[in-house]
Amino acid sequence: MDKFLAQLRAAAEPTRLRLLALCARGAFCVTDLCEVLGQSQPRLSRHLKLLVEAGLLERVPEGANAYFQLPPGAELARMLLARLPEDDPLLAADRRAAVRLAAERAREASDAFRRDGADWDEIRALALPAEAIEQALLGLLPPAIERFLDIGTGTGRLLEVVAERAERALGIDASREMLALARARLAERGLAGRCAVRQADMYRLPLPDAAFDVAALQMVLHYAEEPAAALAEAARVLRPEGLLVVIDLAPHERGELLERHAHRWPGFDDAAIAGWLGSAGCAALPPVAVPGPLAVRLWPARRLPGLVAPPAAPALTF
Repeated sequence: MDKFLAQLRAAAEPTRLRLLALCARGAFCVTDLCEVLGQSQPRLSRHLKLLVEAGLLERVPEGANAYFQLPPGAELARMLLARLPEDDPLLAADRRAAVRLAAERAREASDAFRRDGADWDEIRALALPAEAIEQALLGLLPPAIERFLDIGTGTGRLLEVVAERAERALGIDASREMLALARARLAERGLAGRCAVRQADMYRLPLPDAAFDVAALQMVLHYAEEPAAALAEAARVLRPEGLLVVIDLAPHERGELLERHAHRWPGFDDAAIAGWLGSAGCAALPPVAVPGPLAVRLWPARRLPGLVAPPAAPALTF
């Protein structure tokens, strides 16, 4: 009862209700919330602290910033928000400001990537058959997924593809600019309630053991200095019998990709992937080929049960 009363007291204030309504639509940092609500950072920080302490919001650190969002299972917060009038002029103004801000952030991130010469949508940059690759992946996935992990999520396209099947989906990427694009994509498509993104290193995921049913690495492994270590870490966070899918280039002779696109590996053959998956405690399944200007392969595998996992990294909720 004490926790319930604390949550009711924390929510019973106009600014805090506005914060809850915004954070239910996606993750926002303090700077974004200050711009949307037109209030000072010290004032909003106090409100956010009360909401976090009451368990109505969760604070997710990301580099020098922190993002605020509704935690999983925030039943009371969602019940209160469901009773707020949709046509309230203040809440409607907040929603419009949040949409505008998300568009500005996405444009800034995109411009930064163009200035730096980075391709933030590599599948299309390489003229690969995106739709065929996505359909091949969906053909490997179960019809219902409780928790899905996209390692190297980039702009979050894969989260969008699997959103209809996944109860919760998390994308991990090391680039803050990529994550800005991903957040904008998810918010624009109304997927921020089920899909989230976090900044993290794929070699040391801040996630507990056996936390996910499915994990995927799409066009990520050819950048890895240590592909075996990346796959071992992905396998660690899979439950027994969980599905791991690697989507990447087959062996090729396009040497310019190593220079212009900073690829570390000129594709992978089945034997190399199968060996790394076996070392990671996974049983490789038959690969799937997708023809195109550059051949793409999907390597699915099942996490074997009964293996001792390495020590878990600190838990990260989403």
